[in-house]
Amino acid sequence: MTFDPAQATAAYIDSLGPEALAKAAAYTMGNHWMLLWGLVVSAVATLIIVRLGILERVAAKLEQRGSFLRTWLVGVTFFLISAVITLPWSVWEEWGRERSYGRTSQPLSDFLMQDAIGIAITSVMGALFFVGVYALIRHTGKRWWLWSGGLTAGTVSLVLLLSPVVIEPLFNEYKPVPEGPVRTALLEMADEAGIPHDRLFVYDGSRQSNNFTANVSGVLGSARIAISDVALGEASLDEVKAVTGHEIGHYVLGHIWRQVIVLSLLAMLLFFLADRLYPRFARLFGSKAEIGDPVGLPVLIFTVGLLGMFALPITNTMTRMGESEADAYSLRTVNLPDALAGALVKTAEYRYPRPHPVQEALFYTHPSVETRVRRAMEWKATHREGSPEAAAATGAR
Repeated sequence: MTFDPAQATAAYIDSLGPEALAKAAAYTMGNHWMLLWGLVVSAVATLIIVRLGILERVAAKLEQRGSFLRTWLVGVTFFLISAVITLPWSVWEEWGRERSYGRTSQPLSDFLMQDAIGIAITSVMGALFFVGVYALIRHTGKRWWLWSGGLTAGTVSLVLLLSPVVIEPLFNEYKPVPEGPVRTALLEMADEAGIPHDRLFVYDGSRQSNNFTANVSGVLGSARIAISDVALGEASLDEVKAVTGHEIGHYVLGHIWRQVIVLSLLAMLLFFLADRLYPRFARLFGSKAEIGDPVGLPVLIFTVGLLGMFALPITNTMTRMGESEADAYSLRTVNLPDALAGALVKTAEYRYPRPHPVQEALFYTHPSVETRVRRAMEWKATHREGSPEAAAATGAR
């Protein structure tokens, strides 16, 4: 009987059932609206901070201090106060809504504790980044935005280097994959790709999320592949191998470095536009601070954030390209199209698998599950004779 990729794809997606598909559609569409409402919340927080003159008072008390300390403390103050103002929204967006859709089982107390850690890290590191931005404005004049790309590249690279070693362990426990068939299979895959054994981990992702997921993080000596305990618990051995093949694809193909380059170029564009638009937004929020004054940080960050919303199609296109390439790598090296499709369908619970093409282009960080499963089935049709599935079927006969 002739194998039909379209029919096989439809069978995979339909296996979720109409109720699960409707729930996934509602959850995904809600995520898109959350972007807009998040922007509104950010605008409200900016308005409150500017109108209360909080940063002006902090800056006045630090007037005799050096520019580094003054800028950094103003930045830390802004990030902390902004986090407090937006805390109710953050709790709903990151915990309450996720819990209502069954995407997390994390207790509120644990969420708040981890959120506090995240706020502290963002405040310290975010303020340091903007110390660099304001130094560029002071020392390079009107072309400061041109140098911001280098600052962004250096900052992102440093964060990527430190994240697996310093930041991520604050939120999750990372362990070597436990002994057994899964570890044996994954180490064989790592050997084939030239990846050291100590780069493969399993982490307690179920602490924050019930999502079926795995990831690559870090660069150079800190780069690693981590699989959530949710994925290990729900997936078959073949599905784990297919997913790990996908993550090895990210690792081997160096997608992280491409992201660094694109984000750096994008930062230059966003800061260039922010430099031109800042005076208008400053007047809108009632701020008298010039763009080179750290007191104007709330307005600058809101302006960049608003522009970043319009840049989403660019960054999302980049990540979708990387996901497609990683899928193709898994299919080439692991050659388990049905296992990859089965694993992908598990992610459709929180990423609607049949979006409108415009919706996918604007908002999706991954190709739709339907698209990815279809490519796996087309691979199966093209390589059917040599696939492990076909070999197994032949042996059974």
